[in-house]
Parts: sequence; C-alpha cells; structure tokens
Amino acid sequence: MVMRSPTFLVGSEKQRGILNEFQRRDQHFTEEYQKNKPLCFSAKTYQKTHPGKSKLGHKDADATLASPMLLGVADGVSQLEEFGMDASELPNELLKVCEELGMTQLIPDRAATVNPQDMYRGPVSLLKEAYEETESLGSTTVLLAVLDNSTKIHGKLHPMVAVLTIGDCELLMLRRLDGRQSGFEAVFHTEMQRIDGHSQTPLQLARVDDRVDPDFDEELALEVIERGSAVHCVSAYEGDIIVLGSDGIFDNLFLEEIVEIVNEALPPPKPGNFVPTQPALLREIAKRLVEESHAKSDAGPHGLPETPIGLGGKMDDTSVVVGEVVEWTKAHSEVWAQVHKQNQWRNLVSCGAFDGALACRSCHRADDSGSDHELDLTNERDRAFHSNSIASDSDDDEGKKCIIQ
Repeated sequence: MVMRSPTFLVGSEKQRGILNEFQRRDQHFTEEYQKNKPLCFSAKTYQKTHPGKSKLGHKDADATLASPMLLGVADGVSQLEEFGMDASELPNELLKVCEELGMTQLIPDRAATVNPQDMYRGPVSLLKEAYEETESLGSTTVLLAVLDNSTKIHGKLHPMVAVLTIGDCELLMLRRLDGRQSGFEAVFHTEMQRIDGHSQTPLQLARVDDRVDPDFDEELALEVIERGSAVHCVSAYEGDIIVLGSDGIFDNLFLEEIVEIVNEALPPPKPGNFVPTQPALLREIAKRLVEESHAKSDAGPHGLPETPIGLGGKMDDTSVVVGEVVEWTKAHSEVWAQVHKQNQWRNLVSCGAFDGALACRSCHRADDSGSDHELDLTNERDRAFHSNSIASDSDDDEGKKCIIQ
C-alpha cells in the first residue's frame, strides 16, 4: 500500500510573501537582460581533423556557419570517400544556402520588406528549402541555431533561438543566471539522435546516387527533415553564449568541461553596461575546445582520460562554433547592407571576373569561416565597422512543437 503525505494549506500571508519574492526575482532578471530590442549573434568558428584521422588520408568533411542570424554545424560522412565522393561538398553547400536564405528572411531591418512567400516560417521550412536548392551528393548531420526577432510576448519583442538538429551534433547554451557578475551556467542542451544508440550511426540528411544506394529517393531526405529533426525554441538574452559542436566535441568533452573552458576565458565583467566579447576571443575559445577534445586521445600517467563515450574518446573531424548574443545595432545594419550589395554583384558575374575580394565565395573555402564582415566591438556605443574578406586560417513548422525555455 502506497502512503501519500497530504498537501498542506498555505496561508494568505505566506503566499503574498512568495509572490513578492517572485516579482523581485523577475524584475531583477528583466532589468539585467532587457528583451525589448532585436538581437543577433557575434560568432567565430574553428575546425580541425584529429591528427590520428588525418594520418589515414581522410579529408575534413565538417562545415561551419557563423552569421548574424544563423549558426550551424554540418558533419559530413567520411565513409562516402570510399565511393569516390567528396564528403565535404554537401555540408558546405547546404550551410551556404541556409545562410543566404536565413539572412534574407531574418535581418531585422529587412524582414518587413520580404515577399510573403519568402518569409521565415521556421527552421524546418528553411532547411527544406535549402536542401532543395542544393545539388551536391553526400550525407551529413545538421545543427542550426536561428535567431528569430519576430516573437512578441504581451506586445513586447522577445527574441528566441530556434534550434534544429538532425543527428549527433549538439548545442549548449550558457547564461549568467545570478547576474552579470556571476559565472556562466548551462541553461539548455540538445540531445544526440543516433540509430540504436550507436556512436557511428547518427540520423543523417543525404543525397546519394547508385554507387551508394540504387533505391535512394530525395523524398526520404525531405521526410527526415520534416519528421526526424528535433526542434526547440529557447529564449535569447544579451550576453548568452552558444556552443555548437560536432560529435568530435561532445563525444570527447563533458558538459562541465565546456562550461569551465568558457568561464576561464570569460570571467565575470566589472559592474556596468554589457560590453560584447571581441570575436578574436570567441575564436580562441573555439580553438581550445577543439584542442582539448583532441587531447583526450593522449594517454597520461594514469592512462587515457575519461570521456562521455569511454576512455580516450574518438578521433574524428572536430568543429565548433562559439557565439555570443548581442544587440543588433545600426552599425550591424550598415555592414550587412555592404554584404548584401556584394552578394548581388556575386550573383551577376562568373567566378573570377573580379579580383579575389569579390570572387565567388566557393573559391575561398576557409577552415575558420567566421563572418564576411564583423564589427569591432571594443566600444559598445561607438562600434567601428570594417570589411573583412573571408578569413583563411590553416588550422512550414506549425506541426513542430517548440519548447519555450
């Protein structure tokens, strides 16, 4: 027989005190993280194949995306090299098209001028449209984080991050929950999608020919997007840190280790207004995450280190995007206007018609993609903007449920 303890009556004065406490907490949170303004991402990327995998001659099949409204990681299936395919082509083309669609649909100053048929309808619709516009063969996992400034609650702007994942790339969102002078804590984390729980068989988005699967049908790929993708909606606040990584990151590092690395690089700031993090520091965090992931396969005095999948982790392509949520400002609008004009020229000319600064982006694939144009964030109020050519370093969703976090 199961014994149940009774529910006790709470008196009026006790409830009134609790409500006052709730109100004070909510007011404190609202004042520190104002929501009634458009937000965007400031982000950098880093990717590198594990040296152990490089020795086998495999090409890096990962792709990353860091743009003001859209972050992404796509992890191509290297096994397709055995069939004479370039496993990196589909991940790179897919994220490139996602970026173009996302920036057309999501830029705050332009969203109101978009044709109704081209409006943002959620991450599933965006990924479907992007896939249908690609031509490359391949198979890849996909992770997207979309900053949507169209959401309103009680008439006030409430930016949200829509997260879509197919496969085993993961996203971790960090926030200073106890005020700006506190450390970062995890507030949201996606889960891997793996068939039968096997670390080598994630759910994938594919386009292959008879060499791989004579029975392949693109309708299956669209069904994977519509029915297989996991979608979440999470509130976004200025100063949030978002880490997107391939399984090479999250199979080798525990969440606590990632949080610790971010807190070491971004200690609590001095009291005052929020000041965005310099992009170069975000890249250093991304680079360290990759290096720490690779280090897990190095045996120490006590043997191989522990990882989420066992001793030593895995030797894999390893890619990560580290982004910070910041205010969308007039400077961002001016910079993006330059990018938009430049892209229009790219669409009018053939590759190589102009010098390297304006040639097609596909001719300049970089390991550290970053953004085409990024702001100097040294001064929060007087952000000077400058154009950077692409950095090159060696090293309909109504059917989906959104979880409001």
